[in-house]
Amino acid sequence: MPKSVFIAEKPSVARAFGAALKYNFSNKDGYMESEEAIVTWCVGHLVTMSYPEVYDEKMAKWSLNTIPFIPSQFKYEIIPQSAKQFNIVKGLLTRDDVDTIYICTDSGREGEYIYRLVDQEAKVTGKVKKRVWIDSQTEDEILRGIREAKDDSEYDNIGAAAYLRAKEDYLMGINFSRALTLRYGYSIRTFLGLDKCVVAVGRVMTCVLGIVVDREREIRNFVKTPFYRVLGDFAIGEKSISAEWRVQEKSKYNGSFELYSEKGFKEEKSARALIESFGQLPVKGKILLLEKKKETKNPPLLYNLAELQNDCSKFFKIDPNQTLAIAQELYEKKLTTYPRTDARVLSTAISKEIDKNIKGLTAYEPASIFAKAILQHESYKDIAKTRYVNDKAITDHYAIIPTGQGLGSISSLSPTAAKVYEIIVRRFLAVFYPAAQYSKIKMEMVVPTLDPQFEEHFYAGFKLLSSKGYLHVMDYSFSKKKEEENKEDTKDEKAENDAEDAAADEGLFEALSKLKKGDEIDLTAASIKEGETTPPKRYNSGTLILTMENAGQFIEDEELRSQIKGSGIGTSATRAGILDKLVKNRYLELNKKTQIITPTQMGEMIYDTVFVSMKPMLNPSLTASWEKGLTQVEQGEISEDEYMKKLTDFITRRTNYVKQNDMRSHMQRFFMASAEYYKKAPAKSKVAKSKSKKS
Repeated sequence: MPKSVFIAEKPSVARAFGAALKYNFSNKDGYMESEEAIVTWCVGHLVTMSYPEVYDEKMAKWSLNTIPFIPSQFKYEIIPQSAKQFNIVKGLLTRDDVDTIYICTDSGREGEYIYRLVDQEAKVTGKVKKRVWIDSQTEDEILRGIREAKDDSEYDNIGAAAYLRAKEDYLMGINFSRALTLRYGYSIRTFLGLDKCVVAVGRVMTCVLGIVVDREREIRNFVKTPFYRVLGDFAIGEKSISAEWRVQEKSKYNGSFELYSEKGFKEEKSARALIESFGQLPVKGKILLLEKKKETKNPPLLYNLAELQNDCSKFFKIDPNQTLAIAQELYEKKLTTYPRTDARVLSTAISKEIDKNIKGLTAYEPASIFAKAILQHESYKDIAKTRYVNDKAITDHYAIIPTGQGLGSISSLSPTAAKVYEIIVRRFLAVFYPAAQYSKIKMEMVVPTLDPQFEEHFYAGFKLLSSKGYLHVMDYSFSKKKEEENKEDTKDEKAENDAEDAAADEGLFEALSKLKKGDEIDLTAASIKEGETTPPKRYNSGTLILTMENAGQFIEDEELRSQIKGSGIGTSATRAGILDKLVKNRYLELNKKTQIITPTQMGEMIYDTVFVSMKPMLNPSLTASWEKGLTQVEQGEISEDEYMKKLTDFITRRTNYVKQNDMRSHMQRFFMASAEYYKKAPAKSKVAKSKSKKS
């Protein structure tokens, strides 16, 4: 009887498929077999691209004479450590009694690439090849994926994009790294006192290095500017409110050079003069504007990988690679859906049966009450009409959501992984709850001055949470700690907006609600608040991942920005790995406690080397446009040949530019400029050391 082979990316996934199929499998070396089917697995990549010296032994020695290196046909080979499993898989895929292959590698570009390389090197012919595309590893989803599996030829464009991405990284890495190392590696090595130095260049990696170095230099060059704001206290019965002064048409300071902005002054003496212009306080003013309105705040969109990585960096101080590993673990334990997704919405198809996920969560104690309420009120029924369902915003997979299954595995999770699961569950359930409702009051007061031709205006805003709505769901088990961290994060932002949307208690809000336009109001006190402009913040691991996802923010050209929308720098599957590589190469430093990212001295020197030699590699718009091109290949909008022609032209031009232009004499100036920020603290003297020991 002919058999089917099910080939997964990992042994754990293969076991999930075996369990779902419910055949009487027996375990073999590297696979499982029953009378009906065989289940086997890769161990990640089994095949890789060959090194340049395989093409020509002269390429083993790095030389400017052997680049640009662009083979007409690419060569591949079995990874030595994986040779045993490859041979097992090859034997199974080419067996005479096998007629159908179900490709069950991860449902994405990289998973497609992993299988196609194996298929290519195993020389598989004459078999029916079906692609299983699933969003979770639950039994129902696995069986649906097998049942609805399409011919793998329908995924040829995704396969082509995967091959091109690998060729692009390979060619840029080999040509650019060799060119810059041969030209400038010795200069960097001697300047830093290293034994050796390889200038590693990558399509995404170098661009990310550029983003971090640019931010660091922005911070260094930032000049703090002090400013002085005037705050006024106004009496509301027995209560008091604070409002901030702003310049307006009838102000003495309208158009004055003394102003820092409409809210404050460059010098304290100007702010002092403003206060003195009111004379003896209290002074009777008048309410010029009193606006009452309702405001709603909708639940956020669901998690994609970048948003999850950002929140995990903020809440738990773990890096994107750790978050991805946890998300993968949750997926493999059937707790959540596929993690490597860019989408933040659900598909129409899953929205029709989303009540299954919610029912499962009634057994998840931290959120059980919310899941039960959603089912009771049937608020899931109209979810397809909301912004949380959008088929057009989904490429390979919908957002990361809980499956409602696998809850027995929660006890085996680490404390951090359990919290990551919790935030995914709460974010998911929140979308079935109503928006939070706020009552807001906006006020403008006018106060006369001693000079009757001028008047000054003060502004205040107040907000009261009148209905928590979805915020009920978002009370995390670790919320107290989170609130403290959030206070630190927003401290600087609040400094410039003290009088806007201040939280009001119900008593104050009730008193404010009784006021009306034209009522008199006393200015009882005025004070000066000093502030200073703040530099941009350094990236942390989470905000850098989000920045990579939203690369369009760096692009001034509106047309190009719209073209690359949804592409970004790298992909959800690769961004964490890129950051990890930059840290391992010692180009960036990641503070594990705070997750703050800064460049190293070597990183800045690599940046300067690329800047003078192949500046476009630092440009996010270039990197994002390459990613956009891969997406266009994936969608069949441009051909593989078109993309490859542009790629080889770019690599040839840039490599030859480095060969033809020697900028070493200029580099010392760049190196010296950054070196002053990395001067080591002087070592303690022997006398000082002996004293410290005695103490």
